[in-house]
Amino acid sequence: MSEERKPEKPTDLRNKNLRTIGFVIAAIIFGLILLWVWNGRAQPETEISFAEFMNLVEADHRTILLLRVAPDNRGSVTLLDGRQLVVQLPPDAALYVPQAREHGIDVQFEPRRADWLAIVFGPLLWILILVGVWIYIMRRAQRGVSGPLSFGASKARLTNPEMTKITFKDVAGIDEVEEEVQEVVEYLRNPRKFVQLGAEIPKGILLVGAPGTGKTYLAKAIAGEASVPFFSISGSDFVEMFVGVGAARVRDMFVKAKANVPCIIFIDEIDAVGRKRGTGLGGGHDEREQTLNQLLAEMDGFQANKGVMILAATNRPDVLDPALLRPGRFDRKITVPRPDLAGREAILRLKVASKRLASDVDLVVMARRTPGFVGADLENLANEAALLAARHGKSEIEMLDFEESIDRVLAGIKRKGIVLTDEERERIAYHESGHAIVGRILPKADPVHKVSIIPRGDGTLGFTLQLPLEERYLVSKEELLDKLTSLFGGRAAEEVVYNDFSTGSYDDLKKATELAKRLVVEYGMSEKLGPISLARNHADVFLGEEIIKGSDHSEALSSLADNEIRSVLNRCYDRAKKVLQKNRALLDNLAESLLAREVLSGNDLEEIFSSALLEPVG
Repeated sequence: MSEERKPEKPTDLRNKNLRTIGFVIAAIIFGLILLWVWNGRAQPETEISFAEFMNLVEADHRTILLLRVAPDNRGSVTLLDGRQLVVQLPPDAALYVPQAREHGIDVQFEPRRADWLAIVFGPLLWILILVGVWIYIMRRAQRGVSGPLSFGASKARLTNPEMTKITFKDVAGIDEVEEEVQEVVEYLRNPRKFVQLGAEIPKGILLVGAPGTGKTYLAKAIAGEASVPFFSISGSDFVEMFVGVGAARVRDMFVKAKANVPCIIFIDEIDAVGRKRGTGLGGGHDEREQTLNQLLAEMDGFQANKGVMILAATNRPDVLDPALLRPGRFDRKITVPRPDLAGREAILRLKVASKRLASDVDLVVMARRTPGFVGADLENLANEAALLAARHGKSEIEMLDFEESIDRVLAGIKRKGIVLTDEERERIAYHESGHAIVGRILPKADPVHKVSIIPRGDGTLGFTLQLPLEERYLVSKEELLDKLTSLFGGRAAEEVVYNDFSTGSYDDLKKATELAKRLVVEYGMSEKLGPISLARNHADVFLGEEIIKGSDHSEALSSLADNEIRSVLNRCYDRAKKVLQKNRALLDNLAESLLAREVLSGNDLEEIFSSALLEPVG
């Protein structure tokens, strides 16, 4: 019994037809090339020089019967015996025609003829080549083959579970966030436990936090714990210069993900593709918006994506489209915060586990001296300390190396090439001493940990390091005013000592002005304005919202706020100057110590302060 022949699939038929068309085009091109070559062939001819040709012309007896001159001055010579010769005539060949005719030679000039093969088949050949290239591109796009011409193929990188070695053991300092994502991992491991209770796992999780807090690292740990395929892609990988490519890549990514369920799709920096629609100076309906529309449809459209977990990370949640953040797409928004004191200590322990530390290294002290540092900063800090120890030929990393690495991260590297005059060094010493004394005397200012007059980084000629003793999440008005006054300590010291100012206060003035603006305009701590916040939405110009909305309060109120900001700055500056005038002896003593030792910290500062009678200012 003969086997029944299976009908061919439409895809197979289409591929077969495309192959047939390709063979036909190749055969036509090959035939045209053969025809062109055959048409150009001629009888074998002997080429002679022009001098030899003239010798034949001027011979005593006639030897040449006919001379045909082509448009390119190439002559075809027919001898009386029937032989054919070829000669390249000079550009002025017409001058030799009378002489040739005197010797009985028939001279004929051939008219310029068009090559009918080039006229007819030249454009056709280019058309066939373009059609062939177009068919090639379309076939690769339909198959989704990766390569330079596969514009619509997704750029998501697939990481197999066996290759993912990062787990929650490698993550530290964000314990609360780990607890939030644990149930996601449990669902991917054992979905039946949730399904039998009627529970549905969140379809998408958005990780929000400052740069360097560990959002991407946490996503890798989730993939490692769940032991499922992990697709990773950046938001900028979707958008290209060609229209429709972004949407095609989104579709292709979800097709691949559905073929590997259960799996995780991680979109890093999703704000590159998920920004609000209809904004921007160029208006809406651009390629990025079409890509976002396709992403929204794939995440929660008519077709379900069971088993596909969407993770995304951003440090700009304020610019994301509201439709992207609604339940059903990103059900949870988990904030990855900056680590607190205990978190920084845990991260430091994790980062130095593979490093050789000296016995004097105290990670608790290091954690206290790095408020505001994120995981990436702490990793860089540990690496800088190891590099410094290796540079000095040490076998272990000492506490001094960590302290120097903190200074390098905060203020930059030492600039040994800068040569300061004695007057400049003295002015810098008084400037930094002013910061230190005002910060030490004011009750609500952050304690002073270190004072240095060593030039560092980009234009930093000295610095005073003030750090809080503990983590604070609320700041009072009195604390803000004391911080403002501390910022004016350097400029006030220059006026008290020299009755003059320098450009060294530029950065202090910039920070003080910004802090005073926030105190008056945003925090409502002005006595004249009262409890009112005039802060505008900090929308970036490229979103188009800031230009469209304009100001939302009157010019009179803005003028009053400006006057109040100036008043706050002047009061704080006068207060800093009074502190230094009352403690002039301490100012001179501290400046002399700085000139002698360049760096003062810890016990050295406390010894100088305790030996003086500090005069507080109300």
